[in-house]
Amino acid sequence: MNDMTTSSHAVARLGAEVGAALIGHEVLVERLLIALLAGGHVLIEGPPGIAKTRAVNQLAAHLPGSDARIQCTPDLLPSDLTGTQVYRPETGQFDFIAGPIFHSLVLVDEINRAPPKVQSALLEAMAERQVTTGGVTRPLPDPFMVVATQNPIEHEGTFPLPEAQLDRFLLHLRLELPDATNERAILDLIEAEGTTPPPASTAVTPDQLKQARAEAAKVFLSPALKDFIVRLVMATRSGGAVAQWVEHPVSPRGTLALAAGVRARAWLHGRDHGLPEDAEALAADALSHRLVPAWQAETEGRDSRALVDQILREVRPW
Repeated sequence: MNDMTTSSHAVARLGAEVGAALIGHEVLVERLLIALLAGGHVLIEGPPGIAKTRAVNQLAAHLPGSDARIQCTPDLLPSDLTGTQVYRPETGQFDFIAGPIFHSLVLVDEINRAPPKVQSALLEAMAERQVTTGGVTRPLPDPFMVVATQNPIEHEGTFPLPEAQLDRFLLHLRLELPDATNERAILDLIEAEGTTPPPASTAVTPDQLKQARAEAAKVFLSPALKDFIVRLVMATRSGGAVAQWVEHPVSPRGTLALAAGVRARAWLHGRDHGLPEDAEALAADALSHRLVPAWQAETEGRDSRALVDQILREVRPW
């Protein structure tokens, strides 16, 4: 068994073990694996009770390295996230006590409840993979991944994420309530877990994860596919397919994010090359949170995902 087979089997096993504890969330599991392979962060948005936190906890249970959960509240301080200096009388010196951000996988629950100063501290960690406190810059673990959740139906005591913060997330997922069939399956699953909790075990080793990331980064994107990705992004700018409906278009970071996502998705599907279907599958999750609809679009009830859907209908691969 060669290295590629070993790493691909390990990641496939990781996806299977995470998915076994979830019902109707195959896309969510795939997107989490894509972000893990691409070295990106994920924002999950959806109503309460649909397993957002559960999905991240399941991923953490089967990954190497440490994990932490940050429950955001309006009174949260940046030091609660990054850590603080503590004075030691016995030595007469200050020691740094690392905060929960210094873990490989960090779940930031209800991120839109965190005040702007905390969101800014998180921004540096996500973008630079480092934290600066007390004039000292400290690197974060490798790998490092943030998965944030937010509830779209509550607005009291929340601080909407600014565009610069949203742009740091590789993918932004929107989850819906399950149908009756999945609801019944969820009931059976949770009842079964109450009697025989599933064992948690590491599905992928650090070396396998490192190898998988290296292999995913080498997936070939043809010039035509790169042109397609660029045309999807350019459609949000002046003269593009939906430019008249867009106040702030997608930045170059969107192009890079979509390309990285395409490589990771192709690798997950056992291919050494990306396809237009990869870009089409990920476009809404990789681009919608990076554009701001104009007021004309909002008055017609057209949000950013609807605009990306329109782009996909009008911009064809070839």
